[in-house]
Amino acid sequence: MSADATSLLRHRPFLAFWLARVCTASGFQMLTVAIGWHMYELTHNVLDLGFVGLVEFLPRVLFMLHTGHVADRYDRRKVAALCQSAQCLIAVALVLGASSGNVTREMIFVLAFLLGSARSFEMPTTQALLPNIVPTALFPRAVAASASAMQAATIAAPALGGLLYAFGAFWVYVPTAVLYAIACSLVLTLPSRQQPLTQGKATLESLLAGIRFIRSRPDIFGAISLDLFAVLLGGATALLPVFAKDILLTGPWGLGLLRSAPAVGALLMSFWLARFPIERNVGRIMFLSVGIFGVTTIAFGLSTSFWFSLGVLVVLGAADMVSMVIRGAFVQLETPDEMRGRVSAVNGLFIGASNQLGEFESGLTAHWFGTVPAVVLGGVGTLIVTGAWMKLFPSLAQRDKLH
Repeated sequence: MSADATSLLRHRPFLAFWLARVCTASGFQMLTVAIGWHMYELTHNVLDLGFVGLVEFLPRVLFMLHTGHVADRYDRRKVAALCQSAQCLIAVALVLGASSGNVTREMIFVLAFLLGSARSFEMPTTQALLPNIVPTALFPRAVAASASAMQAATIAAPALGGLLYAFGAFWVYVPTAVLYAIACSLVLTLPSRQQPLTQGKATLESLLAGIRFIRSRPDIFGAISLDLFAVLLGGATALLPVFAKDILLTGPWGLGLLRSAPAVGALLMSFWLARFPIERNVGRIMFLSVGIFGVTTIAFGLSTSFWFSLGVLVVLGAADMVSMVIRGAFVQLETPDEMRGRVSAVNGLFIGASNQLGEFESGLTAHWFGTVPAVVLGGVGTLIVTGAWMKLFPSLAQRDKLH
């Protein structure tokens, strides 16, 4: 193991941050599984499941400008801890409701909105917090290691949540509350900022500063918008149930493996990047990884072999992780600390929109053209966007170093 990787492992503030990320990501994944299953048990209405996701996403749009300003004005450590405490209380409310049998459809919608609101403030805050607790030389490794926490939770936590739910909703909500409480305690051990970076009250000018900053930096705007359009067109997650049942002729277990495969590839790649970070030709490697994402999307759409499809999705997840780590490290390092919260809020909205709208786009094109053509066209669209962005943002494509 390299000296820098060893230094990162010995960096106590980062270890506390990483463990907090594992706890919050696992808690959210378990909570999402339990809430969805609980809602379906109550109403037996598939449309309600879609509304739960929409309600969780809505605060990200409503509070986008304010979340970034809060992250830049107040102690990020305390903001993150407050958000995690709020999510802990949401889990406690579900514990009390499940134990008394008083959980209702309306209650779940309200709690889903509150959960989405807490996460809307937590996400840009924690993203902007990471550069404050690790040296610049270790930051690319820290981004990769932090991403590994999310991917590990994506693989393991949903299965654990489903297993615990078999014993009753109460048995999912209790450990979820504990995980959020642990995360809050860990975040409060991080070094605090002595004074706010953004002074004064929130104004329209200060709230819009993040958007103006991104627009004034072509490389940052190119990196963020590349992810938006590439994932928007290339995402095929929403169609996995159709592939599992009708094309690959497998059952629910096969669908579970297909869903986990991209996260497995991303997790393995994050481990590799944490030890061997990309230090040169970052622009070309980022565009190459997005291109591989598009090619593997096409290959998945054309595949009729379950095991080949599984392998392709692992490669897809690994390629997406390379792009995400480069983009995340580059945007944070190129953004002044006093702007990181607001820039992260805009970036978070782009990522959320690409995922949510990507699922809608996949469903719509599948309805129009069929499932296989929809995925193949999405992969082709990703390749077209990649080529176009290399022409539109030549300095980004030719960029050698992150910072």
